[in-house]
Parts: sequence; C-alpha cells; structure tokens
Amino acid sequence: MANYLFDDANINWQTLEGFEHLHYSILDIDEQNKIVDVLFKFAAHQQIVLHRHKALNKTFVIQGEHRLYEADGRLKEVRAVGSYTSSQPSDEPHREGGGDLDVIVFFSIRGGEGAFYEILDDDLNVIVTLGMQDFIGLYKAQAQ
Repeated sequence: MANYLFDDANINWQTLEGFEHLHYSILDIDEQNKIVDVLFKFAAHQQIVLHRHKALNKTFVIQGEHRLYEADGRLKEVRAVGSYTSSQPSDEPHREGGGDLDVIVFFSIRGGEGAFYEILDDDLNVIVTLGMQDFIGLYKAQAQ
C-alpha cells in the first residue's frame, strides 16, 4: 500500500508566538452557532503546549498519526490517519503531537460561552485561555 501525503501547499498556515510545533489555518467561523473549523498541524516527534479542551471537539486526521500525551509526556493515545473522534470538554490536561510525519488534523470546535482551550504551564496553572473572540481575531488577522 502506497503512503501518500496530503498536499498542504495551498493552505494559509499561521503560527502563534510562544506555541512551538504548531501551525493552524482557520477555515470558517460560525459565530451564531459558536463553531470554529480549523486545521492544526503538529510537528513530527514533538509535543505542543500542555492544554485542556473546554469545548466539544470533533476531529478528523488527514495526514500522519495524531498522538495524545499525558501531562507528564507519556503517550496516551494514537489516532491513525482517517480517524474521526468526538471529544467532550474535559478538565484533563494533555499534549498533542505528530508521529513520524507532521500530523494534520481537522478540528471542528463546538463552543459556548467562555474558553474553548486553557493553555497550562508545567505546574498546571492556566496561563492563557482561547475562546470565540480570540479565534475571530486570529481569523481576521489570517485574512490580511
């Protein structure tokens, strides 16, 4: 079986200062229904910042392996290319990353009021939150 890569050359990848090993491209924002559709790319053999998902996240793995890690860095779960997952909000902190390739994952974030994500330091203190208004601002900046 051949191993084909998803061609992401025409995707308008963005980065966030202070967020290593992470690229994103916001595809759409439905403000009325509080839905953000975004592509995330996590670097191969790396882990992104510790965080919590505070909103429903529906994911589909487009390329590579989507790896989830415990707060202490231990591998928790591997989602293969083609995997679809619906994850409820959770207070459990984790990290995410790619396997042997950069992983590209479609996220449909189904939020409400308040934070979609809590970004944590290694002592589990919340250092920043990201919610609907933050994603709207990133989407506007991405369009420029």
